Amino acid sequence: MAFKDFLKLLRVKQWTKNVFVLAAFCFTKGWTESVHITQTLFALIAMCLISSATYITNDLFDIEKDRQHPKKRDRPLASGRVSKGTGKVFAGVFAVTAFVFAYMANINVVYGILGYVAIQVLYNFWLRNRSIADVGCIASGFVLRVVVGALAIDAKLSSWILLCTAALALMLGFGKRRHEFHSQGEDRQKTRQSLADYTATSLDMLVIFSATIAVMTYSVYSIESQTARTYPALILTTPFVIYGIARYIVLVFGDGETGEPETLVLSDRHLITMFVGYVVAAGLALGGLELPFLLK
Repeated sequence: MAFKDFLKLLRVKQWTKNVFVLAAFCFTKGWTESVHITQTLFALIAMCLISSATYITNDLFDIEKDRQHPKKRDRPLASGRVSKGTGKVFAGVFAVTAFVFAYMANINVVYGILGYVAIQVLYNFWLRNRSIADVGCIASGFVLRVVVGALAIDAKLSSWILLCTAALALMLGFGKRRHEFHSQGEDRQKTRQSLADYTATSLDMLVIFSATIAVMTYSVYSIESQTARTYPALILTTPFVIYGIARYIVLVFGDGETGEPETLVLSDRHLITMFVGYVVAAGLALGGLELPFLLK
């Protein structure tokens, strides 16, 4: 197997989604305790491994459909460059290894990983063919990533950050469905059955709807959460979130490639700049930056 195919089989680029595991670690200043660093690292590795295992499993189920897709037909399993047997071996090895790392992080992380697997089972055998529910299932996986990160260090989360995560994931998911709807034309049902229930207008509205909720919930989080009350300068991160969401909407409704969110994150200079700015602003806020004009 070529190394390039190995990376494609694992979908390494999609590991960027697992950055959500770091949310609790960052916003609770988990780096102040060395044990939390180790636990979070193990949880992150476990999440990357189990996500790769599920991606491979999904590809095994979707080989025939992927062969009819203009881009997915080039995937290692669909193209035949990697055999089904090899795919099954890798899926099993990565799944087992994921649970080993999860256990090393915290027994509760094991339960979180089991929850992620349960979501994937529901998605593959039932929800993937139902509109709205298909994207909702994917969004719940993002929320669970945040929860896994919190379980790793026994941290408490604000409900607002969970709602914001869900809304962001819905926005990305509906943006991807919109891309598939328009790019695959009348043959869209052959590769994804749930696309039959969507319309161009409904997908446009769902993207905007989710983006609006994401902005609102993060704005509330940056003001009213316990973390924000302790570090009022966290409000400085909000403009970067708004800008990033606005940029994504521009890309979705423009002519750019919006099929895979991870592709955008790694290639769009505006989004990269937004992310760097967000990290800097969050670092300053959590570092104790005081804004004398803000009420405490």
